Amino acid sequence: MPGLIPNFPYNGVVTVNRVILKSGYTVDDLQERVALLCENVKTYHSTTGFYGGFVCLNSGAISNEGSTVGQAVDSELKNREALVVTFWSSFEDHEESHRSDTFQPLFLKVLELCENGNEEIAYEMLWSGAAYSPEEAASAQEAKDKYS
Repeated sequence: MPGLIPNFPYNGVVTVNRVILKSGYTVDDLQERVALLCENVKTYHSTTGFYGGFVCLNSGAISNEGSTVGQAVDSELKNREALVVTFWSSFEDHEESHRSDTFQPLFLKVLELCENGNEEIAYEMLWSGAAYSPEEAASAQEAKDKYS
């Protein structure tokens, strides 16, 4: 599989929503509302440009090996911040999905729990890929050792 989302075109669009939960709401509230929204998108837009997506929750861990600012050990947004990432054939297809009568009421329910309102950023895909199999990794390491 060349990418993380099967059949996702090389020139596809990735959208990212950042959600910070308001006080009084839980991760369960977020999961329930986003699940209903995602099911709607899969049902009504799998044939009109939607390829897939995922939702991830801030675990609280901060990589000191991968960060260049400070030496933080825990994120203050642990279990309060989530990213909703979706994959589309075009930005126009994405925008059309959001104008849907079935989408809007579910979207408004998600916005109710957002401390930060909502800003959805669209990105053009530059690269994606899956990890090597153990055999492929060994071959790649051997080639690096030999030719680098």
